[in-house]
Amino acid sequence: MRNLAVPTPSMIRSGARPAAERVGARRSRKRRRVGSALALGLLLWLGGCGTGVDMTPVEPFDARQYAGTWHEVASIPHFFQRNCVRDTRATYTLDADHPTWIDIDNVCTHDDGRKEHALGRARPAGGPPASRLEVTFLRLFDEYRFWFAFDYWVIALDPAYRWAVVGHPSHRYGWVLAREPRVAPEVLAEIIGRIKAQGYDACQFVVTPQTGGLSVRRPLCEALP
Repeated sequence: MRNLAVPTPSMIRSGARPAAERVGARRSRKRRRVGSALALGLLLWLGGCGTGVDMTPVEPFDARQYAGTWHEVASIPHFFQRNCVRDTRATYTLDADHPTWIDIDNVCTHDDGRKEHALGRARPAGGPPASRLEVTFLRLFDEYRFWFAFDYWVIALDPAYRWAVVGHPSHRYGWVLAREPRVAPEVLAEIIGRIKAQGYDACQFVVTPQTGGLSVRRPLCEALP
């Protein structure tokens, strides 16, 4: 029979929790993370079941050049980013064992200043072009599982990899990324044109406030001076 820690008066006064309670809290947090990953993966996977205007991933695409840190300039809002109010960015690192796989660290800031991270992995979806990836945030038993992987297509890309547009074939999801928090107006105008060319309504995208960049949430189509 396992011995469970019984709270002592000193533990109660100091706010310390018994070991069993701490373990239970950690397991609860882990279940919530897994549940969130499953919900996110299922939502995006189901989103891919829809049909939309033809979308074309870019060619060529070099995962080594694509790696690094990207700032989110704008995105189509969805519930899994509902707590993110500013300074959303993604850091992509090539996986040591699979040169075409990309490890993902997404981070954003809540309105109270707290940071939120989401870790995941991307890999080629199979077949050309290389810019057609699939992404998962579900990690079980120290391995990323692609059971509910969702489409991540790079559909517009600066030749020098200074900015990128990521789309989804359903047109329900989309992100505008840049290496720097601030994007020049003429570059933003080009990005908006590329978004429209891929069948999106640029007004679906909402500006992500960035320190040093655009600071007001508004439709991307209204962001040009």
